[in-house]
Amino acid sequence: MKIRYALALATVTFGLGAIAVQTLHAQSRPPVYLVGEVEVSNAEAYSKQYSPKVRDSVKAAGGRVIALGAAPKTLTTLEGTPAKRVFIQVWDSREQLQAWFDGDDYKAAREIGDKYATFRHFVVEGVPQ
Repeated sequence: MKIRYALALATVTFGLGAIAVQTLHAQSRPPVYLVGEVEVSNAEAYSKQYSPKVRDSVKAAGGRVIALGAAPKTLTTLEGTPAKRVFIQVWDSREQLQAWFDGDDYKAAREIGDKYATFRHFVVEGVPQ
């Protein structure tokens, strides 16, 4: 009888250990960053019609905007050709970012954004700390 209890306890302990390791592994994955350059042709329409929609879609999908810059006020070029506007978003995973990028909310916002701006996007994998 004692052997059954010992085996049951060992099985439960092993299972909890496996869950803990999986959780720690998932937490240790570095984030993914979306870096974008934007050249705006109509700043007023871009700000009123596109920006709020894309901000809301990023937030709803679990991303965060961590930097916004527009030359010359909040964006300084150290070398090379200056960008007009830059943004950086952080995401928990590439899959999460891709789901947002391919999703209906972003596509609808982007239809508006394409009227007033051109975009370049770069995905940058974070590094373990």
